[in-house]
Amino acid sequence: MNSADIDRILNDARSIAVVGYSANPQRPSHWISNYLEEQGYQILRVNPSLESTSAVPIHASIEDLPQTVDIVDVFRAPPHLPAVVEAAIANGARVVWMQPGAENPEAAASARSAGLEVVVGRCIYAEHSRGD
Repeated sequence: MNSADIDRILNDARSIAVVGYSANPQRPSHWISNYLEEQGYQILRVNPSLESTSAVPIHASIEDLPQTVDIVDVFRAPPHLPAVVEAAIANGARVVWMQPGAENPEAAASARSAGLEVVVGRCIYAEHSRGD
């Protein structure tokens, strides 16, 4: 995937599910979610271990999302990726984005064979902010 593909994905997207969202402001999944929201994306935070608040709704799973999303941005360990990809396919997402440390070649191949675009090992924040 080249920079032009990444730019197109980011420009076309409106909604991003952040899988593995953390309530800890020091964690990348937390501050990257906030950054993307500030950039105008609709962020749907996913973590089965966290409770929603009135300010920050959190969904237990991709299956619990109230809508189809454009990008499923994954901050989970590689063994979790096959299930995340299955859920992304069922959701109708267009892109699975595997953050650095969340790479799983088999899951990426499954997503591609289902027609999804896949970004592997590139940070969505770094890619988005390089255009600033």
